[in-house]
Amino acid sequence: MPYITTDDGTEIFYKDWGSGQPVVFSHGWPLNADAWDIELKLAADNGFRAIAHDRRGHGRSSQTWTGNDMDTYAADLAALVDALGLRDVILVGHSTGGGEVVRFAAQHGAGRVAKIATAGAVPPVMVKSDANPEGTPIEVFDGIRAGVQGDRSQFYQDLAVQFFGANRPGSTVSPGQRDQFWRLGMQVGLKAAYDCVKAFSETDFTADLQALDVPIFIAQGDDDQIVPIADAALKAITLVKNGTLKVYAGAPHGIVGAYQQELDKDLLEFWLS
Repeated sequence: MPYITTDDGTEIFYKDWGSGQPVVFSHGWPLNADAWDIELKLAADNGFRAIAHDRRGHGRSSQTWTGNDMDTYAADLAALVDALGLRDVILVGHSTGGGEVVRFAAQHGAGRVAKIATAGAVPPVMVKSDANPEGTPIEVFDGIRAGVQGDRSQFYQDLAVQFFGANRPGSTVSPGQRDQFWRLGMQVGLKAAYDCVKAFSETDFTADLQALDVPIFIAQGDDDQIVPIADAALKAITLVKNGTLKVYAGAPHGIVGAYQQELDKDLLEFWLS
């Protein structure tokens, strides 16, 4: 399997399909590159080089004790881009991965990022504070940490319900799709899963969004029960210089079903534009 090794010795697993302009995907918590398989094939089938990595601590990458923070995640992505010699990169990030690609683009992407797309992304900042009174209370994230620290197998099964909106009338998410969320979640190292909660919930990406000067497509479902849209996409679009916002009516956080079909159509159009 293909790996690159970062400066601190971490092995980062990646998939590399097709050829052409690179489209680099970053996954959400607690998943890995497999979550992007449909979109990887979509990109490769349409003349792009599709690349997705497992974030450190996740999937097939090294389970490090340290470095489970957004600056290191962005640096790991930079190491991958450097090792593969990528230029004119299109970045795509979901949830936590949306934060990762935004920070990478702002801190490491000058002159080599062409476009960015995010879906259900965590920027600008999730946690509630005096400066962000509309945010999600810290107690919610403490509860996630407690779930990870406790019976994480059952926790991931329960979380999949909200993730995919299976608790909504008319939901068509299959048991298999929920099982896949659990399967990928169980591949995350406990330390990485625990620490990443702070990374995705407390990192402030405001300055990163403001620094971006490339086109950015910001997508989110308006029934996202994991990353509330009012404190995410609806704020992020006001901070970027060259952004396009699309809100998907009734769509959940997880990219699945009719939402996935519509989003993938929009992503391909954005890549080709």
